[in-house]
Amino acid sequence: MNLPPRGLPRLVALVCVGALLTGCATTGQRTPGDPLEPMNRGVYKVNDAIDRAALKPTAKVYRDYTPSWFRTGVGNFFTNLGYPGTALNQLLQGKLLAAGQDTARFLINTTLGWGGVLDVASGAHLPEHDEDLGQTLGKWGVPPGPFLMIPGLGPSTVRDFPSSIATRFLEPLYWFNTGNAKWGSFALDLIDTRARLLALDPMLDRVYDRYGFIRDAFLQRRQFLIYDGNPPEEAVDPELQQAIDEANEAMEPPQSK
Repeated sequence: MNLPPRGLPRLVALVCVGALLTGCATTGQRTPGDPLEPMNRGVYKVNDAIDRAALKPTAKVYRDYTPSWFRTGVGNFFTNLGYPGTALNQLLQGKLLAAGQDTARFLINTTLGWGGVLDVASGAHLPEHDEDLGQTLGKWGVPPGPFLMIPGLGPSTVRDFPSSIATRFLEPLYWFNTGNAKWGSFALDLIDTRARLLALDPMLDRVYDRYGFIRDAFLQRRQFLIYDGNPPEEAVDPELQQAIDEANEAMEPPQSK
């Protein structure tokens, strides 16, 4: 399939940040909501090896040897590519105002911001949002199904994984087929995302069961997004919420100096 999963690098990076597992063995018992836990833990170890051998060292070099203005532009560019899919999902959820705002952000940044490298729309005080097909299906009442750890891609669910693949068709870069530019862009996005998440490594080093922590944080964050920050009355684990907040902060492009 000629499909670079452009939107999945953030999931890849999220799991790779937590993929520092050093031999945490499964007990053979399955956690509710994670009936595939033994298999998922095995996949997690594979992602750990990929991160330690290649992705994390590359991200460190990228962070240390590229100027902040370059990394800011890269982050802005790939964020801008996601607005068409976000706007469409907002329409499917009946969020007409938000859809118009993100459509305007995409048009302004693409035309006046050098293809999205400059975030001109923020100067116009246009808010930005994050919607995807998985959130739309969740809004429509589709249950998430079992948790999945995807080889090389990271945490997902039965509902979200096919949805994230379908979302790629909504992004302009999917239709750009000149040479290897599409795949090179995917690699740059992945490295840039992992570099911004390096700041989370020390926090995850303090977690005893990193697989369980990543799984629970991922599922809680998806619930948070589906309900636009106001999920049903449920106990929210403060440690997980702190991880989510720090991850969201880390995902922000660095400010150019």
